[in-house]
Amino acid sequence: MRDEIREYEAVQEAAMKFVKSVAEGDSSHARTLFVDNAVLFGYLNGKLEQGSIEQFYHNVDTVGAGEEFKARVDVLAVEETVAVVRVLEEGWGGSIDFTDFLLMLKIDGEWKCVAKAYNQNSDTIKK
Repeated sequence: MRDEIREYEAVQEAAMKFVKSVAEGDSSHARTLFVDNAVLFGYLNGKLEQGSIEQFYHNVDTVGAGEEFKARVDVLAVEETVAVVRVLEEGWGGSIDFTDFLLMLKIDGEWKCVAKAYNQNSDTIKK
């Protein structure tokens, strides 16, 4: 069942913690969004990253977003206790574009991210 618009807004607000962390190069905001055992899957410069969300925190904390960084959050679905969010990123680290998918669950009344999967746009892969 599609949820009410206020739930979409709550999911978007939660996902903005992800964007704020990336934009500021500070994982502290994202750490409040992701559950401790959240997982990460995706390719960075052609190399598969998989496992703990700690790798994402490390990347955020060691590579600044860059002056040209832009992001957009699209809430694709909200179904009572589960949500799917797409985050478009341009110019991370000054040169990389990503499409991230965040799988979120409503846990104890709060939207939390349990998994992040991403694609690095092929024209931004360092050869």
